[in-house]
Amino acid sequence: MKPRPALFLDRDGVVNRERGEHTWRMEDFEVLPDVADVVAAFNRKGWAVVIVSNQSGIGLGLYTRADVERLHRYLHDHLHQHGAHVDDILYCPHHPSKGRCLCRKPSALLMERAIALHGIDPARSVMVGDRERDIEAAAGVGVRGVLIPSNAGLAAALEHAGIT
Repeated sequence: MKPRPALFLDRDGVVNRERGEHTWRMEDFEVLPDVADVVAAFNRKGWAVVIVSNQSGIGLGLYTRADVERLHRYLHDHLHQHGAHVDDILYCPHHPSKGRCLCRKPSALLMERAIALHGIDPARSVMVGDRERDIEAAAGVGVRGVLIPSNAGLAAALEHAGIT
């Protein structure tokens, strides 16, 4: 199978509203308006779509993996209702105050895992993030990084970057 390009997305601030604090409760999880349409468009083009996120609140004991998985099930359902899907959601549960790990962005380990699992061509792929660490992770695996402001429109940001 020929490797395909991927749209990598950070979660908080790109897929859902960045609130300035950890998001793990359903009532605080707001999918940004154009995310489903953008994901559906990339699905139609045959691209993989993968969310890569740091979820350090797990490591801090603020919430559990089950809390994160509940939000991700909701996100899968929301996208499905709009004719879209993500191929995977990978996240790092560690907090830097608890020691070093290999999966926390700016490390590229989660992106490397997605590339191997989903047959992704890094040279034809894009990572959209709202923090410099997202762009550093992308660079670590040869993926083009696009830095956008938190909660910005995803479609407009991709169009501005020449990615359609």
